[in-house]
Amino acid sequence: MAGLEWQKSSFSDSPDQDCIELAIAVDSLLLRESDDPVAVLPAQPARVAALLAAIKGGGWSARG
Repeated sequence: MAGLEWQKSSFSDSPDQDCIELAIAVDSLLLRESDDPVAVLPAQPARVAALLAAIKGGGWSARG
């Protein structure tokens, strides 16, 4: 995915930390794991925003 500007969290300040990276494409957001940059997941911006709002608001719980 040449030409994309990938961003990662400011909490991942060390270059050797693996994290989720995000890039903005024409009609979607792209997500990838920094330790496997070939695997890219496209997502709708509204759905990513809803997910982040749920996580920040405490409405997200991990399944056990």
